[in-house]
Amino acid sequence: MPRDGPSRGAATRWTARAATLGLALVGALLLARGVAASNAAVGLSEASQGGLAIPRWLYVATGGAAIGASALLAGFVTDRGFVERVHGWRQDLAASDRVRPVGVAVGALVGLLLFALVVYRGVTGPQLSTINFAVVVVFAGGRTGLTMATYAVGNVWPALNPFETVASRLPNGFVEYPDRLGRWPAVAGILLLVWIETTTGVTDTPRTLAALAAVYGVLTVAGAVLVGSDAWFRNVDPVATFFRFYGRVAPLAWEGGRLRASLPAMRLVEIDERTGSVAGDPTLADEQATATDGSGRTRQRVVTGLSDVAVAVALVWELTFSGFVTTEQGAATVRSVVGVGLPPTLVYAVLFVGGFGLFYGAYLAAAHVSVRRVLTTRTPRELAVAFAPPLLVVAAGYHLAHYFAFFLSLSPSLSTVLASPLSAPTNPVVLTLPAWVSALNIVFVLGGHLVAIWVAHSIAYRLFPSRLQAIRSQYPFVFVMIGYTAASLWLISLPTVTPAFLG
Repeated sequence: MPRDGPSRGAATRWTARAATLGLALVGALLLARGVAASNAAVGLSEASQGGLAIPRWLYVATGGAAIGASALLAGFVTDRGFVERVHGWRQDLAASDRVRPVGVAVGALVGLLLFALVVYRGVTGPQLSTINFAVVVVFAGGRTGLTMATYAVGNVWPALNPFETVASRLPNGFVEYPDRLGRWPAVAGILLLVWIETTTGVTDTPRTLAALAAVYGVLTVAGAVLVGSDAWFRNVDPVATFFRFYGRVAPLAWEGGRLRASLPAMRLVEIDERTGSVAGDPTLADEQATATDGSGRTRQRVVTGLSDVAVAVALVWELTFSGFVTTEQGAATVRSVVGVGLPPTLVYAVLFVGGFGLFYGAYLAAAHVSVRRVLTTRTPRELAVAFAPPLLVVAAGYHLAHYFAFFLSLSPSLSTVLASPLSAPTNPVVLTLPAWVSALNIVFVLGGHLVAIWVAHSIAYRLFPSRLQAIRSQYPFVFVMIGYTAASLWLISLPTVTPAFLG
């Protein structure tokens, strides 16, 4: 049982730290030796081939062991003051009355211009995906580059969002948004967009992409006018929700009218220290759900209910799904199931929806197990909501592993189409990356999980007064994270192909 003072013994703590660090390094080295392929966005890059020098079960198990050992190491950090200082550190950088209005105005113009060009060039431009402005900007620029910038730096989508720019300037709010729906519409929207990206071949057909973008724009503006711009983009719009959740991982954000820097992912610690309330308290409206940041300031919580938990799980699952169906093993599995007579669309639908249900159910089960382990009066729902933010760090690590090399390889094409949006590049350049870049995927996945465990550790210490309760409450959630990690490490090691029956 952990003790409150230094009586634990420095030798034990340093032994645990050294063992964990050694295990993580060994795992990273083993993984780096074998991984030679990386998943990429469907339809925009050629499959990479490569074999593994060591058995997959060995490096997957090693990666999972490194994550588990890091959780044990976190258990040795029992100084509440130190934990508070880590996630509560803030540094004011600029005031909004001097910087933000200019940035918002410029961002709005850029967003409107880019959306117009996506629709126009998707229809009139060359129908080759690797050189078409619409496809390259949407997937290499938005799906990949802007998303990475969102969780690595900060969320600029509210300024760029062309639909919010239009809707906020129109009369809106004719119907009150029903609070009971929470953010479930956004969950459904995120899953639907991933389904369209993965199974419809939209990444290969610029005109189809342009048509879908136009339809999405019309529906989004109409919905925002109907229920109100703020309600729509906070609860329904999947793209705005996608970027807002990823943005909470970033070190930069506007809080209290100022641009503030924090340590990466530390703004995800969302327990109100003064009242002991947990994000997701059903008595709090979303606009009132705030948490202290360690310095007496308040900020709006990102996770306030089970629908927000589903968003976090969906961000993890969608990368796992797209990674699976673009691997040789995933394509072979789909072909074998279709071979018994089932329609391919049905197979993909069952795999997609069933996999999300499995991931979501596993996380909720961890919350029930945690309640039984720590003998707390808090409900499984409270713990599920409280420990959901670390999943966003996991998702960010997954996203970086899946798309970093893809973004680098297409960055010349992206730069070219942005520089000359009205003319197609005559000699498109796609970078061929050195083999060692694939080893970074392991660093991204494991790094995301390590930071996520620290965030969970910080949340637990704000949630429970007892150190033993705080430590034991994390273990079921860490176990689920280990499962997510093992699956992701396995997927990013596999050679990629065009999804079966979708090419």
